Amino acid sequence: MATSTLSNTAAWLSAPKAQFEVKPAPTGTPRENQILVRNHAIAINPIDAKIHQGVPYPVTFPAILGEDVAGEVVAVGPGVTRFKMGDRVAGAAAGFFTKRPKESAFQTYTVLEANVACRLPDALSYEQAVVFPLGISTAAAALFGADLLNLRLPTYPAREPTVGKEEVLLVWGGASSVGLNAIQLAVAAGYEVLTTCSPANFSLVERLGASRAFDYASPTVVADLVAAVQQGKGKKTSVGAFDAVGGHAACVEFVRKAAEEGGGVKFVATAVRGFADVEGVGIKQCQSLTIKDNHIGKAVWEDYLPRALEGGGFVPAPEPRVVGRGLEAVQAAIELKAGGVSAREKVVVVL
Repeated sequence: MATSTLSNTAAWLSAPKAQFEVKPAPTGTPRENQILVRNHAIAINPIDAKIHQGVPYPVTFPAILGEDVAGEVVAVGPGVTRFKMGDRVAGAAAGFFTKRPKESAFQTYTVLEANVACRLPDALSYEQAVVFPLGISTAAAALFGADLLNLRLPTYPAREPTVGKEEVLLVWGGASSVGLNAIQLAVAAGYEVLTTCSPANFSLVERLGASRAFDYASPTVVADLVAAVQQGKGKKTSVGAFDAVGGHAACVEFVRKAAEEGGGVKFVATAVRGFADVEGVGIKQCQSLTIKDNHIGKAVWEDYLPRALEGGGFVPAPEPRVVGRGLEAVQAAIELKAGGVSAREKVVVVL
């Protein structure tokens, strides 16, 4: 299909705190290793609300925001063989990272990098699928990046842990969008996962694979986590911590004490900026869509996700909360996200 015949519109943000305006936008043409998707659902992430509120980020206005899309492939770029026109897909929109508006989500048509997109099972709706692309990409960058936690890659069916030599990962903030994806990826890679969240979400994180959940607000939470690494039969070691929500200090304390008690890795990967360097403990922020340019994107989006989605081994999470239809609903969706929503939900707009 000639993309020049497709009429595109976008929710433009002219400046921080301005109202989103639905106006025409150029229709992108997919280049090598890219696909063009007609979006049927988009999701709101914390970074979208923060940019709208005026939190300093490297954004040029007027801007098109958004990182999560699900829709139908309408064109493929040179060399793309995994996708064809008509495929139902979900993917992580990279516009914030590439500085190319045609690759952002809040518009009718989005250009996606093929290695951070996957086909969807027929039984999975666009609204259900759109909740995970940025979350799983962020988690994957942190867990599998060579300069971060550098864990084994996920498989479907999941890898079996080595009996008697279990390796334990802490996911701090397991009920967050990124945390829910991190739990599932780590379990699929053969690790035991301990996590923190509010007690109301214990059943959710355990259903998705965490072996135990701990109240993040408990004054003894770090001591309890360290003790949990040492419980059970056989030798367990900590492979580090992933901070999905901003619990840097607690994660640093955990990896240090866990290593002192039973050996292990003194490293924290974090999805949240604003941490201090700590002597004797490595800590580094992950960059979500770096995975589009390395082996991690292929391992997660091409090798793992299609099979795991089809077989039920990966559950899109959190639940979608559809708040409107059409790009005109983006403003209300952003305001709802900024006002706070349950960790059990992700704000979604249907197009």
